[in-house]
Amino acid sequence: MTQVLVAGFERYGTTPVNPAQGVAEVLDGTEIDGAEITGLVAPSRWFDCIDVVSEAIDRTTPQIVVMLGEYGGRSMITVERVAQNFNDSARYQVADNCGRILEDELTDPDGPVAYWSTLPLRAMVLAMREAGVPADISDAPGTLMCNHLMYGVLRHIKARGLPQRAGWIHLPHLPEVAALEDNLGAPSMSLATSTTGVRVAVSAALQHPQDIRAHVRSRLQI
Repeated sequence: MTQVLVAGFERYGTTPVNPAQGVAEVLDGTEIDGAEITGLVAPSRWFDCIDVVSEAIDRTTPQIVVMLGEYGGRSMITVERVAQNFNDSARYQVADNCGRILEDELTDPDGPVAYWSTLPLRAMVLAMREAGVPADISDAPGTLMCNHLMYGVLRHIKARGLPQRAGWIHLPHLPEVAALEDNLGAPSMSLATSTTGVRVAVSAALQHPQDIRAHVRSRLQI
């Protein structure tokens, strides 16, 4: 049976509940278009997260790897186009779950500046929109741990010549997180809607080994 790995971060930074963990847990053990889903909760620790997800790739040999994280302030599910070889959480005063803060550090000193996602971004976004889930393509993955993990996993796949296609999906705050005093006014999305979006995105990725040539209108600015 075809395997898909869905890896979502645990609680991180100022977020007490991460939608990425929730989606990964809901999808674990389910099937999408005949593919078996392994849901993995990734540790919110610099570099350790790359090791954990890379080990899961080697162990489960999935066809597709979809990584998940939260992007507070975004109102839509966003699929990232690129991951950059650069980490800076100091500017936001955000530490990992071991208290470590990185500033102007590279994920791989010997690696390229960036890696492209190898998932069919247009097909995924249009499928989510068709399913009634707000979605868009993003060219700005940030400089926190989400970008770090995406880069590290793409580096792992490329360096070893592995066949997996992989990429990143960012999710909005959960409503209970947007309701916190420090986040008042921030957009949110229910866990059920986020899960539907990821499920539809995975289905589109399975159906499209190559991305479709279609115009995807965008209004995303961050």
